[in-house]
Amino acid sequence: MALAARLRRFLPLRRGAAPGSWLPTGTSGSRGPRGPGRFRVSEVLGNPETFKRGLLVSALSYLGFETYQVISQAAVVHATAKVEEILEQADYLYESGETEKLYQLLSQYKESEDAELLWRLARASRDVAQLSRTSEEEKKQLVYEALEYAKRALEKNESNFAAHKWYAICISDVGDYEGIKVKIANAYIIKEHFEKAIELNPKDATSIHLMGIWCYTFAEMPWYQRRIAKVLFAAPPSSTYEEVITFFSFLCTVDPNFYSKNLLLLGKTYLKLHNKKLAAFWLLKAKDYPAHTEEDKQVHTEAAQLLTGFSDKN
Repeated sequence: MALAARLRRFLPLRRGAAPGSWLPTGTSGSRGPRGPGRFRVSEVLGNPETFKRGLLVSALSYLGFETYQVISQAAVVHATAKVEEILEQADYLYESGETEKLYQLLSQYKESEDAELLWRLARASRDVAQLSRTSEEEKKQLVYEALEYAKRALEKNESNFAAHKWYAICISDVGDYEGIKVKIANAYIIKEHFEKAIELNPKDATSIHLMGIWCYTFAEMPWYQRRIAKVLFAAPPSSTYEEVITFFSFLCTVDPNFYSKNLLLLGKTYLKLHNKKLAAFWLLKAKDYPAHTEEDKQVHTEAAQLLTGFSDKN
């Protein structure tokens, strides 16, 4: 009905309509003397048949525009539904540990404009790069590829916490190929994006843990590396063990059983601060953490060795 109402503006008056009522203000019909401000219909419309054809074209064009709008809206809804379906498949493959299948799935949509899809593709590219069967040449290509996808995800949506997180992770990976100066310079960017990810999602355990890792890395940096960093930068990245404790402890409140290594690093950080009581507390938690992965087993071994050192000294 709304469409029909709009079209009336383009159609001739029905029979019986007042002559000249559809003409511009100040005009009349074709009959009668020509006075000031009066025009014949033919002077306003030109050839009536030409006018009718033009009017029909206008009406059809309007109908076409309305149809285009309906189709465009339907296409957007369909595209959104399709992206959601792809993301569901991707998340299922990720949880199932199907690294290569996940990469193959998402690679089909590498030209996508969707940030959620792009950061997942960045993660998948990185995961394939870390597989033991991936050659060094392929690994390097995938690392840079992952960074490009993460960068695009961030460009599409700067409010997406995961895009910030994976951009930071991928920049860190690229640093292994860029040299020490670039790697140190990138450290500022990495910190900035981890902090932004935490700001956008304060409950994202991965971002919190990696921010703790960043602090731990620079807190324990040997003096000679600090000296090199100072030669390259007036104010090189730095941190303290107190900052490390802040992030690792915060993670334990957000998700206590998130990661065995977080518990181990808390214990090791307290050792650095010469707090043996709290060090033993967290190392024991790391040792008792259920071993689901090979890394968990390695954490158990290291925690047990550190605890044994306590006993020997006592």
